Amino acid sequence: MSEEAAIGAVIDEMYAMISGPKGPRDWSRQANCFHPDARQIRTSIDADGRATFRSMGLEDYARDTTPFFAANDFFEIEIGRRVDVLGNIAHAWSAYEARAALDDAEPERRGINSIQLFKDPDLGWRIMAMIWDNERTGVAITPF
Repeated sequence: MSEEAAIGAVIDEMYAMISGPKGPRDWSRQANCFHPDARQIRTSIDADGRATFRSMGLEDYARDTTPFFAANDFFEIEIGRRVDVLGNIAHAWSAYEARAALDDAEPERRGINSIQLFKDPDLGWRIMAMIWDNERTGVAITPF
């Protein structure tokens, strides 16, 4: 398997892990795609219009999102990817659409995950950091 294909499998697993009908997620699957020391960083715009973020470890992310996934159908579908690899590090831009149902005519939101990966000698490619932002007025995904 090529490096890019191995990285793609990790990213595919990440999307599969969080997507599905409302109900619990199998958080043990994080080990298939994230390094144990990984950070996940959600960005947003606060009530004053200022950029802000929340940085989470794996347990923080699971705890933070479990109530949402328990109450909502959620499907995040990758719509574009660009990967650059140098030795044991890689960066992926991964554009996505989020939908409540796979057959929804329009997505609830679109955005980009900026994903940094490390090729661990024991684990293989794993996500070390992932930061994301959603499209909004003045911020649009450009094709890649």
